[in-house]
Amino acid sequence: MTTGGWIALGIAIFGSLCYAVGSILQAVGARRSTSAVKTLGHPLYLIGIALDMAAWLGSMIALRELAVYLVESVLAGSLAITAFAAWAFLGSKLRKRDVAAIVITICALAGLALSAGQQHIVAASLQLRLGFVVALIVVLVLGWGATRIGSPGLIASIGGLSVGAAALGGRALHLPDDEMTTVGSAALAIFSEPLTYVLLVFAANGMVMYANALQRGDVGRVTAVHWTGEVVAPSVIALTILGDTVRPGWEPVALAAALITVSCAIVLASAPATSTLDASGPAALPAGAQPHALPAPPLPVLPGAPGHPVTALVPLEAWRLAIPLEARWPALQPPLVRGYGTIVWWGPSWAPLPIWVPPDRTLVPRDRPKIADRPQRIWPARIGPQLPYNRRPARHRDIIIPSRRRDAA
Repeated sequence: MTTGGWIALGIAIFGSLCYAVGSILQAVGARRSTSAVKTLGHPLYLIGIALDMAAWLGSMIALRELAVYLVESVLAGSLAITAFAAWAFLGSKLRKRDVAAIVITICALAGLALSAGQQHIVAASLQLRLGFVVALIVVLVLGWGATRIGSPGLIASIGGLSVGAAALGGRALHLPDDEMTTVGSAALAIFSEPLTYVLLVFAANGMVMYANALQRGDVGRVTAVHWTGEVVAPSVIALTILGDTVRPGWEPVALAAALITVSCAIVLASAPATSTLDASGPAALPAGAQPHALPAPPLPVLPGAPGHPVTALVPLEAWRLAIPLEARWPALQPPLVRGYGTIVWWGPSWAPLPIWVPPDRTLVPRDRPKIADRPQRIWPARIGPQLPYNRRPARHRDIIIPSRRRDAA
């Protein structure tokens, strides 16, 4: 392996670390939030997403110098780092087989690094570009069909194949050095290359399919199938079509190391640490549910028939909870709140208007007072709230003024 290859390997390892740290930060951000919307806006969760994007960009850079099987195997080894970091910082449980899988993964990745041969630049011909476009259409159609079927394993495998196809697109994407001298020429070269869009669509489809599979199936099994589809099939395609090479005489070592890495990734995908991290992301609420920081208190229940309790609160009378205690307890009623619950009318006797209707009543035409009894129903002393404007006038009394005050006036 050349010096550039070792640098690319370091970038791939850095991407694996970014994937692991990003998973930890996303899990912590999800645990510190009370809803899916707040989780997506949490600073730690956003940092985790940024690290995932940095890891993906690092893998695209590493693919210019390294074989697809090596880069994808290194990224699959991020599960080992994630499990160890979750045990060290979050207190997650590590089984004995998880520890063994972490150690074996490190040894297998070392064997893959030593077995990697010198890679050559892939000349992206018109036939290769058309092949990528056709493959993209086929994968999108298969993904749509898998979501219609609803099998989480099938959806996860197509998602892993999409991410692996994005890696193949990054391996085939070659930008001439003379066009990368300035920012303008580099941007023109990148956005005028069809493989750029194929790569982005493959990556986006892979992430969407993986999220869809997580909603339908077990986290460990879905992750294991996803990584298997991402590593195995793209590595075989890269070795047979894109010209990836293995160090002469190291073919058995490379094959065994790749299979061991995938097997350890399957074991670590079902580890308690990684399963907890993946499940702690923002999850969709069930239909009709509202996100709350605290659960709503249960309604009081009165004893009723077996299996059919009688609720103490009737929905139509729930508004009475808002009535003050003195309005519901006769001994505490002051004069101004007696008659609570009646309709209050205002205006002349020939055209009264309702100015307040109780919440438990509905005003209908028959409730309007008749002309004969309007004065008695509009201005009673015992019907309606005893407010100053509808009290009966006081009885007339003669006011006796003392003689001295009368003479002074």
